Amino acid sequence: MGNTFRTFLLLAVLSALLVLGGRAIGGQSGMVLALGLAAAMNLGSWWFSDKLALMASGAQEIGPAEVPEVYRSVSNLVQRAGMPMPRIFLIPDATPNAFATGRSPDKAVVAVTAGLINILSPDELEGVLAHELAHVRNRDTLFMAIAATMAAAITMLADMARWALIFGSGRDEDRNPLADMVMLLVAPLAALLIQMAVSRAREYEADAAAARLTGRPLSLANALLRLQQANEIRPVHAAAAHPATAHLYIVNPLGALGLLNRLFSTHPPIEQRVEKLKGLTFQAQ
Repeated sequence: MGNTFRTFLLLAVLSALLVLGGRAIGGQSGMVLALGLAAAMNLGSWWFSDKLALMASGAQEIGPAEVPEVYRSVSNLVQRAGMPMPRIFLIPDATPNAFATGRSPDKAVVAVTAGLINILSPDELEGVLAHELAHVRNRDTLFMAIAATMAAAITMLADMARWALIFGSGRDEDRNPLADMVMLLVAPLAALLIQMAVSRAREYEADAAAARLTGRPLSLANALLRLQQANEIRPVHAAAAHPATAHLYIVNPLGALGLLNRLFSTHPPIEQRVEKLKGLTFQAQ
């Protein structure tokens, strides 16, 4: 509950930042524009984020005969959790990884790479799939899509402020150069930090929920270590993962990160996730 409240609070701050940014750039009309932009982008993320993520990754829907171990594990987990069966998609990439998307449990999708099935033991695979189903049950797929969309909208407003500063505007006498500078420099960084906080909180919560569902937190911990090593050695192909969708995956699919990128990554450090999982003891639900 604590993480969920913080998530709503952070999303509210993102919304306020977007509206205030619109007001700083264009006054009352700018605020109305920002509200309209936020509504349109959030509606788009509600309806189309799953389709866009699947299209970007090159995932294709598959049946039980093609990946029986995945279907068997997911079927057992959803029965245990009292959830609808999601659609299963396969990403044609040899690097092991997975993500979930969809605006609700009834519309959920779990996508796995071809490499995920080959590298993990059955218990580790179940831990990864339980993590993705936890995102679905907690509606994290929607939360994170909205956070990413709002951050993108704030960045768009910052771009508008940049061009306004370069070329001026018809309302120069009404403009506040300091507000424009804040919007240009501070708002995008704040949006990135808030998006990162939302994503990290939901990852920790999904890890814990997966541990409760399977009763084997160490299986997920071992899987995370395997996936991190594999993705650092051979990142997911650029056609399947890029910065706009990287936050969806269970581990960062873009390869080894430098110190600065690790600090601003939407994924918590794997070492911290593993330590938290090692401190958990649950019986399977």
